[in-house]
Amino acid sequence: MVSHTLSRFMSSDVVYSFSRSPVAVISVIVLLIIVVGALGAPVIAPHDPYDLASLDLLDASTPPVWAADGSARFPLGTDDQGRDMLSAILYGSRISLIVGFASVMLSLLIGVSLGLISGYAGGRIDTLIMRIADIQLSFPAILIALLIDGIARGLLPRDAQDALSIYVLIFSIGISGWVQFARTVRGATMVERNKEYVQAARLIGMGPSLVLRRHIMPNVLGPVLVIATIHLAVAIITEATLSFLGVGIPPTTPSLGTLIRIGNSYLFSGEWWITIFPGLALIALALSVNLLGDWLRDTLNPKLN
Repeated sequence: MVSHTLSRFMSSDVVYSFSRSPVAVISVIVLLIIVVGALGAPVIAPHDPYDLASLDLLDASTPPVWAADGSARFPLGTDDQGRDMLSAILYGSRISLIVGFASVMLSLLIGVSLGLISGYAGGRIDTLIMRIADIQLSFPAILIALLIDGIARGLLPRDAQDALSIYVLIFSIGISGWVQFARTVRGATMVERNKEYVQAARLIGMGPSLVLRRHIMPNVLGPVLVIATIHLAVAIITEATLSFLGVGIPPTTPSLGTLIRIGNSYLFSGEWWITIFPGLALIALALSVNLLGDWLRDTLNPKLN
């Protein structure tokens, strides 16, 4: 059974389209390298940037290995605290991926739920949910994330803010991104709810929640997958932006945004590697996810083929 399913998948149009798209193949390879490096950071990384006892300020601002004053111990140099840049980028990519995936899952959960309810119920419930969505769309997502992050930090005790910063960040980014999911699912649900199979489910006595879960939701998740893939890149960029502004991950925890922010202060003093290498890692991560999302959108939408 498993081999038959795998054989059908390998002969599907999606796999054929993927094999014929060099951009999609390269994007997946780059994304896999980053994900494997991030998940395997404790094993792959030459140093542990979280181990403050192993840091030596005498190693601070060491240039990359190919520079005149470089050291083989630090292939990409060190930052202002003496942390190995390669290790910090590997661990920082893991944080960026965790925040990105978790916030997208939160946005997906909220957006799909509200979209199903709005599209199926209609009437005042639909109007209320869509007006809230319209209000949120009138503000940039980064401003909403900043507002939620600021409120959460104001309510939390000061000594708990750093420990809970990643959860606050996930919540703020997730809340700021549910609208796209809700509007897409609402439109698809309004189309599906009038089809015969939904009417038949109602006639045999199925309740609204069962109809939504068993019949409508599986048929509206195609566009959601594309939105989630593209929104992942947006969430990663948003996390880096918030951390760059100093309201995301604390400076003691290496993330791509905090590394870029720290390096920005030393960019004009000649220590370019502290900013450039985390910036390149962020660009590679966001670009590979975006290109993969574009390919997925073109593949799943027959009108574009």
